Amino acid sequence: MTLALAAGKVARVASRLRGGGSALPGLVTERVDPAVLRHTLAGLPRGIVVVSGTNGKTTTTKMLVAVLRGHGVRVFTNPTGSNFTRGVISAMLGEVTLRGRLDADCAVLELDEAHALKFAAEVAPTHALLLNVARDQLDRFAEIDHTARLLTTLAEQTTDGVVLNADDSFISRIVDHVGDGVAVHWFGVDPEIADRLPELQEADVRFAEDEVAPHIRDGDPVGLLHPDDERAFSVLLGGQTVGPVTLKQRGLAAMINATAATTTARALLGGDFDAASAVRALQAVTPPFGRGEVIDVDGHPLELVLVKNPAGFTVALGTYGSEPVATMIAINDDYADGRDVSWLYDVSFESLRETGVAMTSGLRGWDMALRLRYDGVETGRVETDLDGALDSFLAEHRGGPTRIFCTYTAMMHLRRRLAARFGLARFGEDTPG
Repeated sequence: MTLALAAGKVARVASRLRGGGSALPGLVTERVDPAVLRHTLAGLPRGIVVVSGTNGKTTTTKMLVAVLRGHGVRVFTNPTGSNFTRGVISAMLGEVTLRGRLDADCAVLELDEAHALKFAAEVAPTHALLLNVARDQLDRFAEIDHTARLLTTLAEQTTDGVVLNADDSFISRIVDHVGDGVAVHWFGVDPEIADRLPELQEADVRFAEDEVAPHIRDGDPVGLLHPDDERAFSVLLGGQTVGPVTLKQRGLAAMINATAATTTARALLGGDFDAASAVRALQAVTPPFGRGEVIDVDGHPLELVLVKNPAGFTVALGTYGSEPVATMIAINDDYADGRDVSWLYDVSFESLRETGVAMTSGLRGWDMALRLRYDGVETGRVETDLDGALDSFLAEHRGGPTRIFCTYTAMMHLRRRLAARFGLARFGEDTPG
């Protein structure tokens, strides 16, 4: 293992000097010692938590880590959205000694739905937080049932506890596959806002007639999101209330992610969980890069919003779409985005009709403009070159708020350019949630 970690650390230094991404050092380490994850993580005293699902992994992981650290727990995580196993290893290389010692009480890891199983084959998670299932990158994940099966298998391999989304039927049915002795916790929304769920998640119409959801048994612990207004909310945990909380990130989806993180923290900490500490931690969490991140462009906000599937784009438009802000949409179809962009036709862009879209860009910039045309949304200009589009968009709308909706590789490209231009932090380069 020492040789593998040494090779990885050398690759990490070389990669940083070249300005490269985060995956290569992990890949080098994994090639030398395929069992490096088991050797380094299996002995952590508070266990290993895997966060997976189609949407919200990066945000929820960041929130959960913040809440646990707010309670004094030492947490190892993969903070850059590097959610393949090699991304986890790359993140670990900066904190592990050559002898494999990791100075942490537990690991909280965001993992891609498919790579979570590869991870679990090496080291079984003690806990799993399963968020949702949506159509996403069909060329990688195939149909939605396949993604649900991946997460079901992950739950089957979890040893101590699972936290399930009571409002997502693909996730709630997983309870029937949890092993004996594994604790089940639930998170969801208060019934008074249940009518807003269709704007956030996929419907499984096949089970609409006989579905008895959620599959919560008497006595199962439940964390419920109770909104106070459009920005503030509380999480109801049995007889305990966590809140009011006002997040830096906007929208109902972010509130649900916070509810999931809070419920999981309560499950992990038990009697040591403190509501006031959780509130302070959640309110201090900044949006992860590209997910509603606000960048200061010469004194004016630029919001960078990742969109990668119909559910995610619909949620983003519901949160931001009706505001009169200069808007650009950048769509790529590289492997990490999913090569099939027909999902754009499953999104309604009517909320952009009044203000229009100033520019479309990316490899599929013309496809995006055509899609907008079908919804009666005027497009000012199409510029497929991302650098040229960004320069023109910022120049033409200097002095006012701006927003860019973008797929993953487009976001990564634009974020790098913005980082160089405005002194932003570095980040990783694996597929995000």
